[in-house]
Amino acid sequence: MAEKISEASFNATEKQSFVESDDSSNSDKKSDPNLVRNICILAHVDHGKTTLADHLIASYGGGVLHPKQAGKLRFMDYLDEEQRRAITMKSSSIALQFKSYFINLIDSPGHMDFCSEVSTAARLSDGALVLVDAVEGVHIQTHAVLRQAWIEKLTPCLVLNKVDRLICELRLSPMEAYNRLLRIIHEVNGIVSAFQSEKYLSDVDSMLSVVASGDAGEENYEFIDNEEEDTFQPQKGNVIFACALDGWGFGVYDFAEFYASKLGASSAALQKALWGPHYFNAKTKMIVGKKGISSAAKARPMFVQFILEPLWQVYRSTLESDGDRGVLEKVIKSFNLSIPSRELQNKDPKAVLQAVMSRWLPLSDTILSMVVKCMPDPVAAQSFRISRLLPKRDTFENADSSDVLTEAELVRKSVEACDSSPTAPCVAFVSKMFAVPIKMLPRGEILNNSVDENDSGECFLAFARIFSGVLFAGQRVFVLSALYDPLKEESKQKHVQEADLQSLYLMMGQGLKPVASAKAGNIVAIRGLSQHILKSATLSSTIHSWPFSSMVFQVAPTLKVAIEPSDPADMGALMKGLRLLNRADPFVEVTVSARGEHVLAAAGEVHLERCVKDLKERFAKVSLEVSPPLVSYKETIEGEMTNTLENLKLFSGSSDYVEKTTPNGRCAVRVQVMRLPTPLTKLLDESSELLGDIIGGKSKQVLKSLETLRGSIVQDENPIEALKKRMMDAIDNDLSSGISEMERDRIEKYRTLWRTLLKRIWALGPRQVGPNILFTPGREKSIEGSVLIKGFPYVSDRLGFCDVGESNGTTGESSPIADEMLLREAESLESSVLSGFQLATSAGPLCDEPMWGLAFVVEAFISPIDRQSNEDNISIQQAEQYGMFTGQVMTAVKEACRAAVLQRKPRLVEALYFCELNTPTEYLGSMYAVLARRRARVIKEEMQEGSPLFTVNAYVPVTESFGFADELRRWTSGASSALLVLSHWEPLLEDPFFVPKTEEEIEEHGDGSSVPQNTARKLINAVRRRKGLPVEEKVVQHATKQRTLARKV
Repeated sequence: MAEKISEASFNATEKQSFVESDDSSNSDKKSDPNLVRNICILAHVDHGKTTLADHLIASYGGGVLHPKQAGKLRFMDYLDEEQRRAITMKSSSIALQFKSYFINLIDSPGHMDFCSEVSTAARLSDGALVLVDAVEGVHIQTHAVLRQAWIEKLTPCLVLNKVDRLICELRLSPMEAYNRLLRIIHEVNGIVSAFQSEKYLSDVDSMLSVVASGDAGEENYEFIDNEEEDTFQPQKGNVIFACALDGWGFGVYDFAEFYASKLGASSAALQKALWGPHYFNAKTKMIVGKKGISSAAKARPMFVQFILEPLWQVYRSTLESDGDRGVLEKVIKSFNLSIPSRELQNKDPKAVLQAVMSRWLPLSDTILSMVVKCMPDPVAAQSFRISRLLPKRDTFENADSSDVLTEAELVRKSVEACDSSPTAPCVAFVSKMFAVPIKMLPRGEILNNSVDENDSGECFLAFARIFSGVLFAGQRVFVLSALYDPLKEESKQKHVQEADLQSLYLMMGQGLKPVASAKAGNIVAIRGLSQHILKSATLSSTIHSWPFSSMVFQVAPTLKVAIEPSDPADMGALMKGLRLLNRADPFVEVTVSARGEHVLAAAGEVHLERCVKDLKERFAKVSLEVSPPLVSYKETIEGEMTNTLENLKLFSGSSDYVEKTTPNGRCAVRVQVMRLPTPLTKLLDESSELLGDIIGGKSKQVLKSLETLRGSIVQDENPIEALKKRMMDAIDNDLSSGISEMERDRIEKYRTLWRTLLKRIWALGPRQVGPNILFTPGREKSIEGSVLIKGFPYVSDRLGFCDVGESNGTTGESSPIADEMLLREAESLESSVLSGFQLATSAGPLCDEPMWGLAFVVEAFISPIDRQSNEDNISIQQAEQYGMFTGQVMTAVKEACRAAVLQRKPRLVEALYFCELNTPTEYLGSMYAVLARRRARVIKEEMQEGSPLFTVNAYVPVTESFGFADELRRWTSGASSALLVLSHWEPLLEDPFFVPKTEEEIEEHGDGSSVPQNTARKLINAVRRRKGLPVEEKVVQHATKQRTLARKV
């Protein structure tokens, strides 16, 4: 694909046709789409993205940055907070002019807290420069950005940055450095090939299922031959070795051209030979493989001999006090470099080195040449990315909708072709809204202030890319939300707005240049949409268009705090500020809790600090009180399902149940509870959106297109079948891992039991899609003269576990007492049982947190009225006394479920962060002390080869993570760095109601009166206090005498 794209882009270099919008300057021109490149820079935090961007801007940014300032100024980090913390916090764009090409460069953050900005940058780009630190190697965020680039179908190129650290810090030999670079490239290729194989295996599965059903077509076999080679190969030209700080970088082809004349070989042959196990035989002047060399021990690959060794010599001759300055003169002479003598005579050796290297191997030329050569232009890119941006929708055409579908297909084809003609439908995608102080707008625009900015001093601009047609200032467009469906009439009222575009700007970092119009393939800022778009939307000149698919965020906002103004009179200003913040940040979530608090949800501590600072200083401009973080927990019961005897209890009808009766005595509710296998619980948790769509009754075609919209790497042909298979696999995995060799013969028996259970799923909870299951009652026994509410296995039916005609509805007993009225009443009470289950699973008994991984069987028996009293007036009085019967059943089911959980040893479940730490050897002890205080569990520790750093992976509870990074820096004198990513949920093994019973426990803890609260109980009490629930604790600790703080005897 990349080769086809690069050919297309080179053929287009001749046609340079700028469309002038006004007579201001060259940068106000939008070029032919074939001459445009839209790229973003992606990497882990502190791997050099903004420094690299500085050098590109200094060389080709139209003079906005002096080359001497490149790497020091961090031009794209124009916020005060970004400069203070020295990290990028938002994605920002700048336009560069390289030869005849127009390049839109988007710099993105590398910190995990701001990964939403990476999503917004990736959606608007066609290619990605992935940076990796040559010393630190591949980190957790490198995985995340590669995944994002894969999902958004970007063409990636690799930049191995900070190569100078291998020379100056680690003092590696050229051969050791080559092995290290080779390993990093292998690792990055391994990550991408994992994504490719994941998709490949899913394609094979779907093909086999089609073949089995007998309607295989030719197209199913296309991908079988698609045996991809490695994505990143220096000899292909999509890998660059660089040092952004010193301003140099090179690709293998740079040296291939230079050595071609000297060695008498073609540059194409040298380009292939200068990477990998290729050696130069000086005697025969031949390039040979490993077998063709005489002494393998001394031989060096051509990359080491012809590229790294000269580089090492230049560094050593410059930076070492006894270095040979003749090497520099040799390089200057060989490459005809013109360097002013005053720069060469500089007393600072680093300045001399930068002067030579930046002229010998200029970074910006190398990077942008690779961008032009290896990355696609918008025309080629959009035809490749169309399946991600606007996936095909399977619709049922009728006479009314045929015109709409025809026009929608025309729009899709225009986007696919990147049609920039004025007659083409105009389509753009807004990936985020960003706030700019009004005083930062270009002169003349400030006076033209509109209503939407009010008195906040902020102007909201849309960060957008035009995918088809031409966009004009003053144009009227339709704003389509992600839920818009052009075939539904009610959708046009809910999800469409009309808006006038006030102004278009070309983004130059912080600066904005007004333009009158912009063609397809360009990235612009649009003013005038702040009242119409909250986070992201599709802009279209026609209402008959499908909206673009939603963006995928790597993590969810998990850190929540309650916010209130210090002065209650400022509540109005705070609410207005929260509205503005919600619009300005693509990732923040603002909600109002059940207690009426304004809750702000952010991705992490750094993100939260930035949000609160913006609220105080920009949006609300009032003093705020911020609560301690509100941490979510879940509740479950003790025990794994691997002893599986509990399965048998559900079928044998054991007496291990909790029974509750309604106040009027007409309904007896019996509840049994068991723990679901952990793999099944996690699967239900992760598939909640898909389950919601399946239970909501959406068709297979709609489900498939929704999966594509969500951006999953594997897009299943039949999502329902795939989910059903994954559920069975999760149960099988749990059974095979938990049962010992002696019990292998019993596995099949348990598997059969589970298959029977999966045919009885009545509902999921909480909110209809959670990780808890309600099974229909499985036994026929009942209380004499009553009717059992049997329910209907609705979810099993939707998932296809039930065979046709197998599912049973509500039936009475065979007893002649069960009359028709009682059966009808039992049927009408099914919804009450379901509501009771939903209420119970959304608020457990420990601290009103949702339940997790539990399965319930609820048996509700309804007795006839005449058993209570034969007189009608008494029954009416009872109905008035106890309230509605449906409400009584609901409450009884809820209380019985909660009591059943309490009876079966309840446990608290907490969220864990995956933590990646890098620490020098001398600070390992301090780091482990910090981890121990935070209840962390170390899972892996290894020394980074060729460096003094240890990499430690650990799980840290979310509760204990607040202030973790600050404490770690304090205890290790700033030498350690930590990165936290939400990993999974895990039950706390401690019993919150622990009381010493055995002799050993009493000996260790005493009689129980003085046992200190364990961690689980402390966490539960903290949540209960926050929610205003009763807490069992001693108010008076020492009642015998008054105790004072001062110990005066």
